[in-house]
Amino acid sequence: MEEALEGLETQTDFSALHEAVEGIQTELRKVIVGQQQFIDLLLVALLSDGHVLIEGLPGIAKTLTAKMLARTVDVDFNRIQFTPDLMPSDVLGTSVFHPGSASFEYKKGPIFSNLVLIDEINRAPAKTQASLFEVMEEQHITHDGVLYPMSSPFMVLATQNPIEQEGTYRLPEAQLDRFMFKILVEYPTLEQELAILTIHHTEKNRKEELENVKAVLTAEQVASLRVQVKGVHVEANLLEYMVQLVGQTRANKSLYLGASPRASIALLNSSKALAAIRGRGFVTPEDIQELAPAVLRHRILLTPEKEMEGITTDEVIKQIIQKTEVPR
Repeated sequence: MEEALEGLETQTDFSALHEAVEGIQTELRKVIVGQQQFIDLLLVALLSDGHVLIEGLPGIAKTLTAKMLARTVDVDFNRIQFTPDLMPSDVLGTSVFHPGSASFEYKKGPIFSNLVLIDEINRAPAKTQASLFEVMEEQHITHDGVLYPMSSPFMVLATQNPIEQEGTYRLPEAQLDRFMFKILVEYPTLEQELAILTIHHTEKNRKEELENVKAVLTAEQVASLRVQVKGVHVEANLLEYMVQLVGQTRANKSLYLGASPRASIALLNSSKALAAIRGRGFVTPEDIQELAPAVLRHRILLTPEKEMEGITTDEVIKQIIQKTEVPR
């Protein structure tokens, strides 16, 4: 089996993918200090056609990193600031009446773009959040019985403050399930924060620095790389391993709600992308284990008793990974 997998590795040419990934990382490093795992997960999501939820306290470059990623891909980009008074029509669009022709015309909203940054998604009420259900899952919008498809690629990057922050609304489970990853962004280390201060102290024009981030990929290239990622080999026992990991979330006594089959699909697609980024034509158990927290943490709910004990979802996921037999 090992010889067969080695053969897959040598037969698959990931040079174009590697060049693209390295190019994007180089561009992002012009502006972003640290945050390597954050950037890696964003690249995995981009190559596996997934949406990303980014959580962290204000001021730690969540929005900046998402905006700079959008700059590295030569596609349309829109940013939507979610606020408590935002309505679904402000996101999806609305019908406008033309008196001359006595007819209505659909005016598309800002969601009609390739890469969409939704800033502070949990500051809008449930009605506005729910307006994203259809477009994130099916990549089209239905308005007055007419279907409006999104152009490819279509990717939502949403930031949110921790739910304990004042003035936030918890995202419904159906909304959370549509995100491939939930990425937790932490404070920088002291060395990284010193580097950030040094950059701000020495640079002459911050706006020019941001504009120096250039596009590396076109929409056509993204589509081509996604096709290559889909062709990454996954052994049957690893498919079973993914299903077992997700299934354990539904049987775990610490959890009130387990992950849906969307989690299994997200784990499959993202592990293929991670393997390709690392130059392999096949997925390993380590790929799955590395991605499991980002795939599962927003799809499961702790029981009230475990919440009171201070247990986190990541701790439960770690226990599940440790207890599930790893195929070899």
